[in-house]
Amino acid sequence: MYETLIYQLQEGIATITLNRPDRFNAFNNTLSAELQKALKEAAKDPAVRVVVLTGAGKAFCSGQDLKDIQGQTGTRNLGESVEKRYNPLIKAMHDMPKPIICRLNGVAAGAGCSLALACDMIIASEQASLIEVFVNVGLVLDSGSSYFLPRAVGMKRAFEMATMASKITAHEAHAMGLVNRVAPHDLLDDEVAIVSNYFAKAPTKTIGMIKKMLYQSSESNLDQMLQQESYCQEIAGYSKDYQEGVAAFVEKRRPTFKGE
Repeated sequence: MYETLIYQLQEGIATITLNRPDRFNAFNNTLSAELQKALKEAAKDPAVRVVVLTGAGKAFCSGQDLKDIQGQTGTRNLGESVEKRYNPLIKAMHDMPKPIICRLNGVAAGAGCSLALACDMIIASEQASLIEVFVNVGLVLDSGSSYFLPRAVGMKRAFEMATMASKITAHEAHAMGLVNRVAPHDLLDDEVAIVSNYFAKAPTKTIGMIKKMLYQSSESNLDQMLQQESYCQEIAGYSKDYQEGVAAFVEKRRPTFKGE
């Protein structure tokens, strides 16, 4: 189905692997289009309870493939490219009613860094790094970095990363709050499996509403969030997973959530 990525679904976990390792999984037109398609597939499929996003080979994603657009500088409308190729990706990730885990296996640069930041959790290899490299070619942040980065690390650190293209190691990123967990490279899959297996068995509908609420909170006041909590709690209270959760508590057993 896909030329530039691998889509696998197993036991509720959809793993999307960017698969241009010879180009460090850099974006070209095909990859951006196929990733949009894969995200839509994962969002619509009720069998998918959690998405894992990663890269093949040594890199996670090195951003835009500059060789792919060589010779187009000064003539190519980059704003139009961002609107058509990258913004739909970030919006799809932001709006997906399921958790997205970044398996950060290597460098995430430029739009690749933005892609990682748009995930709900980041599990990083000790060999991984993040760099907002846009300024090195005379460009500004795009693909959501100007939204996610300052919210994650604060304005001053975000300014430094964005304007000086500071390379952030996995451990530095963890200390700054950019990534959730750091694992030795050979244990990265084990750490990702712990988290993804948890979400594959969690109350998916509830997780999706929590995700939406947390994003909404950064742009809402207390009264608005209290109203949103009431609205979402009403929906959660009629869910089958809530009924199962209460029954399991009373019966002193582990709940078996179906994501419904």
